[in-house]
Amino acid sequence: MNVIKTDVLDVYILEPKVFGDHRGWFMESWSKKDMEQAGLSYDFVQDNHSFSAVKGTLRGLHFQKGDAAQAKLVRCCKGAVLDVAVDMREGSPTYKKWVSVELSAENKRQLLIPRGFLHGFVTLTDDVEFLYKADNLYSPENDRGIRWNDPEIGVDWGVENPIVSEKDSQSPMLKDSDIDFQYQG
Repeated sequence: MNVIKTDVLDVYILEPKVFGDHRGWFMESWSKKDMEQAGLSYDFVQDNHSFSAVKGTLRGLHFQKGDAAQAKLVRCCKGAVLDVAVDMREGSPTYKKWVSVELSAENKRQLLIPRGFLHGFVTLTDDVEFLYKADNLYSPENDRGIRWNDPEIGVDWGVENPIVSEKDSQSPMLKDSDIDFQYQG
């Protein structure tokens, strides 16, 4: 697995080794051993799978508050997305900075996002299936979001009028949220 640093501290692009022949291909999508050799240690406890039918569907920006915070390993197994992670760890050298990466079934890239980040994606194709591992169980009472188009964050989603859920369209702006992540160094 190739581990690539991004411009945002502690967020990594993972490129798996893909072995193919006339029958198709094989890859390891996660190896705890390989990650620990790269200095990254995560204990994922939940897998999630979503489907978005229409190009331009935006999901985010989401996070889990407090002790329910989640690190995620995300990938797109059908279609393509622009995936976004925003550093919300106060005191971090990259606080409020975001990174976007195209993840697709074709490029097989994954994004490793630690706790303390907002996460979201917009679909670049129809019929997108998106998978992610989380290192903490989902907690409905700690489920939060920040408005996808908050100018204080300024994510460039590459779409003018995305399809957004009612919940995401009513998420608070960052200045009105109860987000309280701290950078641990």
